[in-house]
Amino acid sequence: MTRLLHRSALGYNVQAFFTSIMRTRTFLLSFVAAAAAFVSSHSLAAYPDKPIRLVVPSAPGGAPDVLMRSLAQQMSVQMGVPIVIDNKPGGSYVIGTMDVVKAAPDGYTLGYGNIVSLATNRGLMSNIPYDLDKDLTLIGNSFKVVNMMIVNNDLPVKNVKELIAYAKKNPGKIAFGSGGNGTTDHLGVELFKSMTGTHLLHVPYKGTSSALTDLQGGQIQLMMSNTPLAGPPAQAGRVRPLAVSSRTRSPSYPDIPTLDEAGVKGFEVISWGGLIGPPGMPKDIVERINKEMRAALASQAVKDRYKVLGAEPDPSSPEEFREHARRETVKWAQVIKFSGAKVD
Repeated sequence: MTRLLHRSALGYNVQAFFTSIMRTRTFLLSFVAAAAAFVSSHSLAAYPDKPIRLVVPSAPGGAPDVLMRSLAQQMSVQMGVPIVIDNKPGGSYVIGTMDVVKAAPDGYTLGYGNIVSLATNRGLMSNIPYDLDKDLTLIGNSFKVVNMMIVNNDLPVKNVKELIAYAKKNPGKIAFGSGGNGTTDHLGVELFKSMTGTHLLHVPYKGTSSALTDLQGGQIQLMMSNTPLAGPPAQAGRVRPLAVSSRTRSPSYPDIPTLDEAGVKGFEVISWGGLIGPPGMPKDIVERINKEMRAALASQAVKDRYKVLGAEPDPSSPEEFREHARRETVKWAQVIKFSGAKVD
């Protein structure tokens, strides 16, 4: 009898011991989860508590710079801290992008990523120093910009069909300018050439503004540049607009036909850009920035400013931004192969 009681007590003690362990384990897991949630919410609530640096890998005054300044100004008002633009031009956006890659992933260094840095560079460079998936956090696309095909007023063409006919009769005699190898104003014309069977001579410049000056002066005859830069001289009559590069007409220039309408069926070139960050950024910080970006793009101040610049707000989620960059990489790789363009 005594032995049975002893075994029973022993069993009870063992059971109680393991029950105590399980309760302690459950408590610790709950405590850790609660602590993690507290730290996450606390860090999100504290962010941002100092100025944010926004690296724009192009020169001041260009379309990317102007568009991002408008966005940053509104986001700064919303978030209650300065967002300081840091222009880092050069190397086909590589210099500025690498600045972002090497920054601390704390949300206080952001960058501007676009069709060049996130898509076309992959086909243009044999030794591109960063990887889209491993080295960058994509936060969200911000806008899209249509390109406009413009010609010097002395070129004897009034529309796209006349341009194609003239180019075929005069192969290699039409020189087109761009802001540099691999830019959308370069590759857009290369796509046009591949789809129309024309031969046009490329003259790369160190910036779009210089190319526009020479277009108006007659040193080159054609460009396909972003509407924020090509639109004003076209409206002023200093150059002749022939078409826009989107599938549908631009709300800012509704009287100008699309290249698709003008007979180059299926033609589309859309410049795009948005916010990126260093690799490993906390998810809650990324979501906060994306939310603030969307709110800024929905504000009337940014809408009005973008309309004047010929751009359209085009927000996306981080996942959508990454998938779009991947699709564009594949599309432009084919155009780059046709053109033989390189920027190494």
